[in-house]
Amino acid sequence: MRAIWKGAVSFGLVNVPVRLFSATENHDVQFRQVHEKDGGRIKYQRVCSIDGEEVPYSDIAKGYEAADGQMVVLTDEDLKSLPTRSTKEISIEKFVPSEQIDPLLFDKSYYLEPDKTGLKPYVLLRDALEKADRMALVTVSVRTRMTLAVLRVRDGVIVLQTLLWADEVRAPEFESLSEETHATAKELAMASSLVDSLSGDYEPEEFEDDYAEAVTQLVATKIEGGDITETPEAKGEETEVVDLLAALQRSVDKAKAAKTGGSSASDSDSDSAEGKPAKKTAAKATRPKSAATKTTAKKTTAKTTAKKTATKKAS
Repeated sequence: MRAIWKGAVSFGLVNVPVRLFSATENHDVQFRQVHEKDGGRIKYQRVCSIDGEEVPYSDIAKGYEAADGQMVVLTDEDLKSLPTRSTKEISIEKFVPSEQIDPLLFDKSYYLEPDKTGLKPYVLLRDALEKADRMALVTVSVRTRMTLAVLRVRDGVIVLQTLLWADEVRAPEFESLSEETHATAKELAMASSLVDSLSGDYEPEEFEDDYAEAVTQLVATKIEGGDITETPEAKGEETEVVDLLAALQRSVDKAKAAKTGGSSASDSDSDSAEGKPAKKTAAKATRPKSAATKTTAKKTTAKTTAKKTATKKAS
């Protein structure tokens, strides 16, 4: 495992250096959206809803939509003014009874591993939590925003579990349960008998994700039978490579032209493609060439005259 955060647990006057590791991982089957005809992946573009143009990441800002539908754009300066905590500290606020923390509040789980120098205070905190049968209510800022969390012990390791805020838990408001309705004594007795017959211990290995296994088997069968789609390279990616090579070639041509004091062929091509002003520039650039042509013609004439003179002497 790879640590995603380093900090320290503040336990009274004692600091326990720790590293944070994700305690869970997602094994859900991941599908990709593809074009049924050729298997090409579906891509999404960031398009402005007003002008319909694609927007680069550099021009994307954060916006908050008000209740009346108006959009408030927040700048980087606005976000910097918000209260954030970047301290590398897990601050213990209090120790609370375990039964007071509703499991519905649990969000994400992390393992805490002590540094070599913090092994003894880590063990002290772990044993104290187990003996007291309480959870440590803490505040922590894993990235930038402060959140509530609890520390508890699982299999000899301290686990940090972030908590949802109280207003993030919905109240169950169901009209069908508003009336006072209860089971009869006979119904309750039979239900209790059923509960007793199905009672047992939770063994995680007794259960498996048969859907994921079925998908894996289905894919393997299709591959073995040759039922796969050869996906050609995306046109957009190929164009991007060609554009990159063209840009590099223009850069090389410009560098050579700068050394020789002339203009490159690629510059002439790009100038001619830009419109009428470019034609004037091109016309100016061709004047030295005409002069060079005249010089070459003179040299050719001189050579021809020299040959004729040599022929007369020989005769």
